[in-house]
Amino acid sequence: MRKILKNGTVITPIRTEKDSSVIIEDGKIIAILPDSKLQTYESDQIIDVGGRYISPGFIDIHSHGGGGHDFMDGTVEAIVGAATSHVAYGTTTILPTTVTSTWDELDAMLEQFAKAQDEMVGGPNIAGVHLEGPYFSLEQKGAQDPRYIKDPDPREYERVAEYSHLVKRWTIAPELPGALEMGRFLSERGILCSIGHSNAIYEEVVEAVESGYSLVTHLFSGMSMVRRINAYRYAGVVESALLLDDLTVELIADGVHLPKSLLQLTYKVKGPDKICLVTDSMRGAGMPEGDSILGSLTDGQSVIIEDGVAKLPDRSAFAGSVCTADRLIRTMVYTADVPLVDAVRMATLTPAKVLQLDQQKGKLAPGMDADIAVFDSEIEMYLVMVGGQVCFQA
Repeated sequence: MRKILKNGTVITPIRTEKDSSVIIEDGKIIAILPDSKLQTYESDQIIDVGGRYISPGFIDIHSHGGGGHDFMDGTVEAIVGAATSHVAYGTTTILPTTVTSTWDELDAMLEQFAKAQDEMVGGPNIAGVHLEGPYFSLEQKGAQDPRYIKDPDPREYERVAEYSHLVKRWTIAPELPGALEMGRFLSERGILCSIGHSNAIYEEVVEAVESGYSLVTHLFSGMSMVRRINAYRYAGVVESALLLDDLTVELIADGVHLPKSLLQLTYKVKGPDKICLVTDSMRGAGMPEGDSILGSLTDGQSVIIEDGVAKLPDRSAFAGSVCTADRLIRTMVYTADVPLVDAVRMATLTPAKVLQLDQQKGKLAPGMDADIAVFDSEIEMYLVMVGGQVCFQA
């Protein structure tokens, strides 16, 4: 049976097409047609979307949780619950993210992720795992727990090669002793290396890129900027990320972490092909404001959710966002004045390319997975499909 999303405005990577239909069969897009050329059959399931936008489903490559669950809770139920909480906001593929913790906790969590991938029903695709830490700069730790921050240890990270089918990305401070060797080791095994929570200077970032690092974790957050060492000024990670074309960057476009000016600056310099919009969401995403926990329930850090963001109890730093993917698009369009097509690209095709999923996901075209978000002009979700199955409908 075919499913047809009719009477929509289809968003492609470069334009919008009004009065169009998307035809789906066996979980794949088989055609995109003007409504005037659509031929239907009695067996078709037709959904009239009333002129709303039809977009690729959003791909969030950095999320710690949502719906009251954290991916570090370490149970299949929590992993599935956290991932599923995001589907109502248009996320159809997610890369669950850890925080700095003990290796016993990380090992246990990785085992549960393998099970959760198999058990996911009615939620987004779990594309793998993003390890954020523990190899960070203490000066740029942000909300990461300093008890577990350390320098790279080959005895630890080489074991993760056993999980290379599951671990797709690792955030590391590349200036640490042994971090360049780690980058080369991971890159050879297909694990994406990302620069984050780093106090590096430009020359160290260049070495990192040459050693396999290709992404920058939450640009402007937890990283060095231009500074003086003795009488000389050195570019930091922020300036290096903007300067080096080989680096793609993440933006937490929740409207709190970064002001309009920095969103616009990054868009102007990097462009939509080098920016991934990410939520960096913790368990409070989609939940009321108040006290919460970043990380696992047993060993996480207390945080406060207020003003649309999570903060450390002393309010000295943000502790992750409570953002959802629809809010990322709204912020870029209505705060940063970015064209909708480009905002959507930064949440779909660009992250798909980063994860090397762009042959299946990230755009609407025949042969692609039917991961689809339908929303109105206010970026409010109307319908979300994963693999052609309706997982949310307003």
